[in-house]
Amino acid sequence: MVRIALIPVFFILMYWAFPGHSIIALIIFALASITDSVDGYIARKYNQISTFGKFVDPLADKLLIVSAILLFVERGQMQAWAAMIIVAREFAVTGLRLVAVEGGIVIAAGLSGKVKTVISVIVICVMLTDLQKIVLIPGVITLNGLCVWLMVLSTLYSGGEYFIRNYKLLNVKK
Repeated sequence: MVRIALIPVFFILMYWAFPGHSIIALIIFALASITDSVDGYIARKYNQISTFGKFVDPLADKLLIVSAILLFVERGQMQAWAAMIIVAREFAVTGLRLVAVEGGIVIAAGLSGKVKTVISVIVICVMLTDLQKIVLIPGVITLNGLCVWLMVLSTLYSGGEYFIRNYKLLNVKK
């Protein structure tokens, strides 16, 4: 719930321009991201895994990441097509998990999904700083552009992996 509560704080800080607002927003985003690992660790260590937690945890992750992505689209740091790929993957994997649950199957987060999340958090943190303006290849790509591509590629890879591993759930003949 802390992650969800920090999202409006993150948004307000991104819109409310005062000296240092973007650094504070970055800190809030990073703290919110870290709560995911802390929450998971505590839940596993003390065996406090709940249905509510299984629902809210991935929702909080998606809301936090998508909130940053929407801000980047609005600020011109990310193209809408890139944001759409990322958001569509989240909907598709969530839909696949819902189909699995109907069949009594739980699709655990795969390594590629976890790597995608870590990459997303790291590149979003970079994109929230002035580092994103660094030119890597003049006239071709900035660090911001590389960050967007890393998010898109890790999203496509992990989404593809989820569907390849679980295509049978969709009754699709291969």
